[in-house]
Amino acid sequence: MTAIIQTIDTADGAFTILADERQRVLASGWTADPQAIIARLDPSQRPQTVSDGETDAAAAALAYYAGDLAALDAVAVKQNGTALQQAGWQMLRRIEPGTPLTYTTFAERLGNPRAVRAAASICARNAPALFVPCHRVLRTDGTLGGFAWGLGVKESLLAREVLAR
Repeated sequence: MTAIIQTIDTADGAFTILADERQRVLASGWTADPQAIIARLDPSQRPQTVSDGETDAAAAALAYYAGDLAALDAVAVKQNGTALQQAGWQMLRRIEPGTPLTYTTFAERLGNPRAVRAAASICARNAPALFVPCHRVLRTDGTLGGFAWGLGVKESLLAREVLAR
């Protein structure tokens, strides 16, 4: 597989997007380090070649930062995982901006209210951050919990979404 990588500037810092030849986002995050993005993928899913280029997703990310939160909805993503992970990643894309869920509620929506750890694992294994908005899931007590790209970024994204609603 061949992939394209692009880094853009955002209000939260450098944001790098890795997309396949069909412009589906494979991985993304707040770093200028291409290796950090590629490392988010399972080794068996990593592209054979990566070249700098333009991704369709970059325009959507910039539109999101300009206040068009719905711009992310049209971006295609590609993730490989178990049936539960696939269901979880699809569920994450349906969480409305500005209305975060708790891990418990996320687990309930996946059909197993006791699977809170599995719900957290689904978020942790989410490679195309922002486009699959795992930042919209919080701890049961309302605190931020974890985020691969730092709690400052997670807090900024959540605040931006509340303001833009």
